[in-house]
Formats: sequence, structure tokens, C-alpha cells
Amino acid sequence: MLDKAADQKEELIPYRGPTSPYALNEIFIQDAFANDDERLWMQMTPYSWSRPLCLNASQGYWVHLSKFRGDGVVSCHRHPAPVHGFIIKGGWRYLEHDWVATEGSYIFEPPGDIHTLVALPEVEESITLFHNTGALIYCDVDGNTKGYADVFTRIDGYAKHFEKVGLGADYVKNFIR
Repeated sequence: MLDKAADQKEELIPYRGPTSPYALNEIFIQDAFANDDERLWMQMTPYSWSRPLCLNASQGYWVHLSKFRGDGVVSCHRHPAPVHGFIIKGGWRYLEHDWVATEGSYIFEPPGDIHTLVALPEVEESITLFHNTGALIYCDVDGNTKGYADVFTRIDGYAKHFEKVGLGADYVKNFIR
């Protein structure tokens, strides 16, 4: 009995061994979308905003919150690499699919999938966590490329946005790993 109590106390001791001097610092964001500072949200379209959580320049991915408001097409796009999404609040849909992403839904977007994200008129606000790997390639309804976004264009866009709203361009460094 005493040994079990001693083992439980041992479990409450934090790691005290060596750490690599090359390890990056963690990113911790307390309550990433409640009581929010609107300056952290970069407007992407008339219906959408993006808030960075992790911008991984060494592995080519970014994790962000997407916020949708209003009623309209956010974008038609495809991905050459996988995307994961989790709907935190509200909902939205893709014109190409018969399902509606609602609060609590998870989505895996396979490489090559082309879809048109639409904000829903009956939903005041949606927030989705997306993990994008590689690029987001904007296209028209026939699949012709109109532009792209990747972790580097996102870093540049966030830096310009943070400068414009008074946080300073270097604020983006809080999210880069």
C-alpha cells in the first residue's frame, strides 16, 4: 500500500532531466477564440477570417481558425496534400457534397479534392480549426488555377495584417516554428 502511494507522488513530479538545446518552444494559446481580440483575425474574403495558431515553415503546414460570417462563397479550391478540420461553432458546406459541416463535425480532405466552401445564411458565425499541409490552390469552377496560399504566403499576409492593426509585423513570429 505504501509503495503505491509513493509511486503516485512520484508521478506528480515534473520531468527534470536534460532537454535538447535545439528543441523549439511550444505554442500555447489560452482560449483561442473566446473573448477574442479581433486584431488577431485577418480578413480573407468578405465572408471569412483566419487566425493563426501554428505556422510551421520547416514542414510546410499551418494550423489556423477560420471564421465564416454571412451568406456566400468563401472559395473554390483544391489541396495537393491532406487537410483536417474540426467545426467548433456553427456550420458551413461544400457545394460539391451533400453533407453540411456542423458543430462537432470532423472532416478529412484528401489530396486532390476540389470543393467550394459556402457560408450558411442561417448561421450567424462559424469557427473551424483547420490543419493545412502544403498549399491551398484557388481555382475557378472549371479547375483552372487562380492563385494559391501556403505557409509562406500566410506568414507574409499575417505579418502585413498585424502591422496594419498595430500589433507589429514581428507579432507573426509568435506562431512560427
